Amino acid sequence: MTFTQWFLFILIIQVIHFLGTWKLYVKAGRKAWEAIIPVYNAIVLMQIINRPKWWVILLFLPIINLLMFPIIWVETIRSFGRHSTKDTVLVIVTLGFYIFYLSYMEDLKYVENRSLKPRTSGGEWVSSIAFAVIAATLVHTYFMQPYTIPTSSLEKSLLIGDFLFVSKFHYGARVPMTTVAAPMVHDTLPVLKVRSYLNKPQLPYLRIPAFQKIKRNDIVVFNWPVDTVEQFFKKTSRRIRKPIDKKSNYVKRCVGIPGDSLEIREGYVYINGKKNVLPDRARLQFFYETNTDGQALNVNSLKNRYHIREGGRTQDGNYVLNLTKEDADLLKNNPSVKGLERRLSPKGSREEVFPNVKSLNWNKDYFGPIYVPEAGKTVALNLETLPFYKKIIVEYEKNSLKVENGKIYLNGNSDPVTEYTFAQDYYWMMGDNRHNSEDSRYWGFVPFDHVVGKPVFIWFSWNSDGKGIEKVRWERLFTTVGGSGKPVSYFFPFVGLMFVLYGFNWYRKRKKAA
Repeated sequence: MTFTQWFLFILIIQVIHFLGTWKLYVKAGRKAWEAIIPVYNAIVLMQIINRPKWWVILLFLPIINLLMFPIIWVETIRSFGRHSTKDTVLVIVTLGFYIFYLSYMEDLKYVENRSLKPRTSGGEWVSSIAFAVIAATLVHTYFMQPYTIPTSSLEKSLLIGDFLFVSKFHYGARVPMTTVAAPMVHDTLPVLKVRSYLNKPQLPYLRIPAFQKIKRNDIVVFNWPVDTVEQFFKKTSRRIRKPIDKKSNYVKRCVGIPGDSLEIREGYVYINGKKNVLPDRARLQFFYETNTDGQALNVNSLKNRYHIREGGRTQDGNYVLNLTKEDADLLKNNPSVKGLERRLSPKGSREEVFPNVKSLNWNKDYFGPIYVPEAGKTVALNLETLPFYKKIIVEYEKNSLKVENGKIYLNGNSDPVTEYTFAQDYYWMMGDNRHNSEDSRYWGFVPFDHVVGKPVFIWFSWNSDGKGIEKVRWERLFTTVGGSGKPVSYFFPFVGLMFVLYGFNWYRKRKKAA
């Protein structure tokens, strides 16, 4: 829906609200016209139901408002003496339209200064749960989201089994575009394994102002631009189109920012002709092939020693192992290893990489140069450059495109175009595990409107290959994602702080009771 369509939709909602509540406003001692003025009518309603005015803000936050509306409906009828379970159920299942019936068919009396305390223990329990869910959803949607690392594409920096907190506010929290969705879940409801949202209505893209821009080499969580899978990690032939904010979450390192010219040589990224220098915590990995002259290696021992997750034996008896350069240099000293080489795709050999143009002969290790689009910048548009930007023009920036007699036409215009100006910024995302990462090399640019947030904190880490208590990676608990040097765990200081706070609270309560 466009902003104009949403304006009309909100206008209709205001008319419905006025028709259903103006009599109640009058019975509460207010004026009838106060029920029709947008925003102001909500402020007045908060005064009528004796609730804080800041609740109005929650009514205009997507997803949060879905949780707030039933509460407002219930509070409204209770302000006019309707406390029965029957009334509560009816106002919720009718989506508030039960208020129309009460307003026009019943002689309601306004209860001024009513008690806000629930009349039963069950009601108090429901109220507590409801506001706990609202608070958690507010934090999850606009401030901080938990995230689990599912793949090894950033191995060494982030491990499979790391549980992260992803900041929404660093790059600006994106207002949910999908307005009707279950809170605190992504695209699938747990247990039921069904879609957790409705495709319509959709809000236009809107983002709260950011505290910082995405910098080169930042680790970023984003929605996978080409996602059409029904469920992540579930193999199925079914393909579906998802709203932007319901596409699968990916986490990669941003190696190319808007305006960069990016190239890959021998698996290493070059930006504007210079080799990209990664943070000291980053550890690039490649597949290396050993030459053992047929001798067997204790692969399990090697995997434990060098923290290898992937690897195996080739048909000729050698081994392929996924290693950092530092670990590869150490492995060369193994007496059973006669030689060790990185398995690079030959320069000029073609693989199925973006933008899938046969004449380019690009592959995962030799790629580019390629321009990373920047908002407001213009590029030449012709049959040679079109494969690079077609998805941007059609899918991400919603233009219609037609190629006829070697000429390119946009949005039904009769005049062909020879250049294109980008409407938003784009980024190039790659994994540090260069030979085992599905990233921008295969599907192209990441639009800024797909950016979710910045991982800032590892609060827990679980090693599924460990045994017993060793399954917990204690050294990674409560460590930061960014920064330099070896990560430092703040787990035990955190536990100590919790004990101090608990003791202080216990002492304060005891002193108050005395």
